[in-house]
Amino acid sequence: MAGAQGLSRREFVATCGKGIFALALSSCPFMSAREAYPAEKPGLEGSWGFIGTRLSPYFKPLAGQEVQCLLCPRGCLVSEGKRGYCEVRENRQGKLYSLVYGNPCSINIDPIEKKPFFHVLSGTRSFSIATSGCNFDCKFCQNWEISQQVPEKTFNFKLPPVLAVKLARENHCASIASTYVEPTIFFEYMYDIAVLAKRNGILSVCHSNGYINPQPLNDLANYLGAACIDLKGFTEAFYREMSEGSLQPVLNTIKTLRSKGVHVELVNLMIPTKNDAMQVVKKMCLWIKDEVGADVPLHFSRFYPQYKLRNLPPTPVETLEQARSMALSVGLEFVYIGNVPGHSGENTYCPSCQKTLIVRRGYYILANHVVKGKCRYCGKGIPGIWEGAS
Repeated sequence: MAGAQGLSRREFVATCGKGIFALALSSCPFMSAREAYPAEKPGLEGSWGFIGTRLSPYFKPLAGQEVQCLLCPRGCLVSEGKRGYCEVRENRQGKLYSLVYGNPCSINIDPIEKKPFFHVLSGTRSFSIATSGCNFDCKFCQNWEISQQVPEKTFNFKLPPVLAVKLARENHCASIASTYVEPTIFFEYMYDIAVLAKRNGILSVCHSNGYINPQPLNDLANYLGAACIDLKGFTEAFYREMSEGSLQPVLNTIKTLRSKGVHVELVNLMIPTKNDAMQVVKKMCLWIKDEVGADVPLHFSRFYPQYKLRNLPPTPVETLEQARSMALSVGLEFVYIGNVPGHSGENTYCPSCQKTLIVRRGYYILANHVVKGKCRYCGKGIPGIWEGAS
């Protein structure tokens, strides 16, 4: 599909003339830029275009050395020597290989709230990684410099799973997050890290678009502690126009994760004129309540002009407030406003006694009255992961 000014998704990136993010400096309030990983840490090697390969377990061989990728709902048919839509999976002599195993182009130490997770290990650090590539092309992507790029054109670090876990422990990170781009495209890497992290008492989390097939999702769910899923809109038309994807597989993923006992939080980036119609927002909120539970945290996040949607204004705060009120009115218990630092909608409130439980300012935790997973005041259980990796 043609992108901005009639360009393809790859041509758009190539013509922008902007440098690729080799390392996006952390905005973690607990750290200075000097402490960010790995710029000031010796011994972590990397190079432009470094490729890490791993045979994918999710493909089907076809005639003539063609293969079909079974990792995500796209089901790409890939000829020998070619790549799928995500540009990071290549057919080599009739076998499908990942080109993003152990070679992240972004490594940060973030507050867990940045993912955003508001009900997971509040106030702790998360060792956060991403490779290049994505199985969506969201016109509003915040990290398009890496999500819409091939690994040959990013600066990639040599970070095998065992080293990722080691660095997370050394830097007192309670979790490891696969984030920034769609982690499904570096599934084998994410999975191996999750297995090792669980053995070492570190929680594995991800921020995902939810566009993944049932089998790999079920395999990952055995080791995944929490998932923040982008529910980008609530119509198939929105997904086709804005992300080159589809809605139903995302809904299936959310329901599967809940059924597997993975903690789920949802994010809806509200884009003016695109997905902010309140009747659609209400429909989405009712689906969440009826299909996955009233206690699932939902974040309405403010849009800022990015990538191919620079012509739109930031989301009015009033729109976010209206959406939050709508969600609460239909029975959702934990509804947040994101990207508006200092707004009262950042705080967590007890749905029983209405007391303020967690006070946030941006990524800072100013007060936390969740004690052993319960409201300090009335004792109501608050869903989430509060005490450590499970």
